[in-house]
Amino acid sequence: MSDMSQVRPRKAQAAETGRKPLPASLQRNAPLVPVDSAGGQALAAVIAILTFLAALCAGGAELVAASSAQWRSDIAREVTIQIRPNPQRSIEADVQRAVALARQTPGVEQAQPFSREESERLLEPWLGTGLDFNDLPVPRLIVIKLQEGARPDFAPLREALRSEVPGASLDDHALWVSRLSTMANTIIAISIGLVILVLVAAGLAVIFATRGAMAGNREVVDVLHFVGANDDFIAREFQRRFFRLGLRGAAVGAGAAMALTTLLGLVTRSWRASPAGDQIEALFGTFTISWRGYAVVVLIALLVAIITGIVSRLTVRRFLNGNG
Repeated sequence: MSDMSQVRPRKAQAAETGRKPLPASLQRNAPLVPVDSAGGQALAAVIAILTFLAALCAGGAELVAASSAQWRSDIAREVTIQIRPNPQRSIEADVQRAVALARQTPGVEQAQPFSREESERLLEPWLGTGLDFNDLPVPRLIVIKLQEGARPDFAPLREALRSEVPGASLDDHALWVSRLSTMANTIIAISIGLVILVLVAAGLAVIFATRGAMAGNREVVDVLHFVGANDDFIAREFQRRFFRLGLRGAAVGAGAAMALTTLLGLVTRSWRASPAGDQIEALFGTFTISWRGYAVVVLIALLVAIITGIVSRLTVRRFLNGNG
């Protein structure tokens, strides 16, 4: 008789004991929190979009950081001497004297003077072409390239230029380097702030989705409590399901961001010979991120999935404790 009672249908046993039959979501090993529902698909889409935006922000920050480092490296290795024409002096002699003084400075690798034609060509973007510069006092430039890693002291060179080449001035581009660093650091800080805001938005979306799942599965939770399941077991089930859902959405968003970055890199390389491509390459290089950028994107995707799981667990515990 006891064996027969063990094989009776669940509904018959529930009728004899006066209990309700188990909900369909608990029968036949059905998951406690179905992730393939309409709500789960919508949350996965939201997580994918937020991850895509966060990955683009992180990739843009890495791109700006790499470009800024290249700019600063190029500018820091160049120093220019500008010689203004003086009617009482020979500008060619002043140029040759300034070049000689520059080459005597420790840490200088090369000092290349610009000819008058080259100096005039530098003014064409501002003054236009076809102008007669013969009557204009066009300054002459000397470009000094420093040795790799050298940080020479330009105070003696400035003193020598002031005494021997009147009208000459030396510019070590420290102001430009400072402005570039400030601009790059500002953009990077804004990008990091946007990534944090996107992660917070993802957490809020998970909170609302978890509350909805708890409300929709209240009967299931009650049955689980009745059969002896504790709050930790229920919270772990929600955490496991939402982590998988978040991982799937984050993978889609991160993959889309990587694909877009690769596509933009291919497009900019195809435009390299055009004026627009030259401007883009001057600002952003080849518009490709390094392995570090891709690693940051993957890290953001994992972080979004982890946040999804942890937030869902905390929300379930708060809901079960009667605070939700």
